[in-house]
Amino acid sequence: MSRILIADDEEPLRLLVGRAIGMDGHEVVTAEDGAEALEILTEQEGRFDLLLTDIKMPIMDGIALALAAARDFPDLTILLMTGFADQRERATGLNAIVHDVVTKPFSVADIRTAVADALASRNKA
Repeated sequence: MSRILIADDEEPLRLLVGRAIGMDGHEVVTAEDGAEALEILTEQEGRFDLLLTDIKMPIMDGIALALAAARDFPDLTILLMTGFADQRERATGLNAIVHDVVTKPFSVADIRTAVADALASRNKA
């Protein structure tokens, strides 16, 4: 299946999303913030199919992470998550590099569907 990197500063959500995506057979790697996620991406030379990141995080937020990831690994599909309307607004200008923005709270079915859609769009490209 696919390799997915999840970046979220909330451990319970990171674990929930990781388990949900893992149910579909994907390999999941997690990071506590954008800086750690970028470090993992760099160490593994971008060998991920999807970056799923929260927007609002300490150290490096998801927007900065998405911009750096798209610059360094242009083939990486990026999916953002947020529970804040103002953060969703910040992401609207990123349509060229971000597949979609998933609004929190979401159900396990919602996140699995969003990931499946993002991965399907990658396979069409």
